[in-house]
Formats: sequence, C-alpha cells, structure tokens
Amino acid sequence: MSSVYGNLSIWGTDVKAMILAAGKGERMMPLTKSTPKPLLKAGNKALIEYHIEALVHAGITDIVINTAKFGEQIETALGDGAHWRARILYSHEGVSPKGTGGGVQLALPLLGKAPFFLINGDVWTDYDFSKLNKPAEKLAHLIMVENPNHNQGGDFGLSGGQVVLDDGNKLTYSGIGIFNPEFFSSETQTMFSFVPSLQTAIKRGLVSGEKNKGLWFDIGTPQRLEKLDILLKK
Repeated sequence: MSSVYGNLSIWGTDVKAMILAAGKGERMMPLTKSTPKPLLKAGNKALIEYHIEALVHAGITDIVINTAKFGEQIETALGDGAHWRARILYSHEGVSPKGTGGGVQLALPLLGKAPFFLINGDVWTDYDFSKLNKPAEKLAHLIMVENPNHNQGGDFGLSGGQVVLDDGNKLTYSGIGIFNPEFFSSETQTMFSFVPSLQTAIKRGLVSGEKNKGLWFDIGTPQRLEKLDILLKK
C-alpha cells in the first residue's frame, strides 16, 4: 500500500495536525458552564494536553486548534505551544461554532496544502500517532474502534482496509484521521458537518481505514470523564 507519508522519520517538518476544540460542550453541563470541554481535566491534566503531548511525541509539532465560546481560555492555557516544544496556531470561530466541516474549512489557510491529521478534542486515546498513514490515492484515512455503549450500531464498516457504508459489522469512527485539504475546500457553505461529505467519499471508494485495538474514550458526558479520570489516576 503506497502511503502519502510512509515512515514518520521521512515526513519532514511540514506535517500539521488540527485539534477540533470549538464544540459547545452541551452534553457536559454543568462542567462546561464556564469552562470549554478541552480544558476539563482527567488524571490531573486537561484533555487537550494529552493530544498535544502525543502529537509532539510522534514528531508533529505544528498544531492548529479551532475555538469558539471560551476560546480565549484555551489560548491562555496553551499559549503558543512552547511548553511542549510545539507551535500552536488558533482559528477562532466566534461565539457560534461552524461545525466540524466549516471549522476545518476556515482553518485551511493555517494547515497548508498537504494532508493533515484531524483529531476530535473530546476523545482520549493511547493510539500512537506515528503509525498513522494514508494511501496517497485516498481523500481520507480513518481510525476505527469497537462500538462503545453509546454507539452500539456503529458508523462505518471496514473491508480490506477500505471504509464502507454497508457492512454487517460496523465500527465507530474514533475522531482520529488524516484528510486531504480538498476534502473540505470544495464545500460552498461556511457552517456544516463533514459527515455528508465523508459518506459521499466513502461511496466513491476514497476513504481507507484501520481498527485501533488500544484504549479509546469518547468524553461525551460527565460520567465518561469521571471514568477516564479514575483510569488515569490508577
């Protein structure tokens, strides 16, 4: 399988990552009444810090973070990334977030023309980002996981490294992947979810994937945050 990146040691310094951190955090109330979800702590560390550390450990030091409500708190907490020997740039969306697709589209000038990592700010994982590859001919590559209790029906199937829509054994999209910039740049709207575009790309055979067998948490409720906190403190 040809890869746009191949081994991490030959990626160079132009590889970028984007962490999605502009969600409203409504399911996490009351914890997010005055604090953005990415800054909620588990194991005495903010959720978003785990992603930054994992990316830097994998050799990826150019990171873009989108923000909306309470975005100034995120920028104040993380600064320019020097603490982690990273370079963090921010894409501010204002009070109303532009959705997963619109948020990435707005940040494209900061991400450049090469494929980039895209990571949901409200997940935690021990996945090794240095292993993340994308076949050059694909628009996207997704990391899939076993279905959690809150998404037992799954999202997409996997067949021979290809993400498919119709499969009897669906898995859940982890919120981790590599995307080509053109996946987002062709959309004419400014506020949108990228799920419909993802479904279209999957139908066209342009999305590959793999299953992560390690740890993964979707921090969608205070109860899940508490569960992760207990695990990390152990």
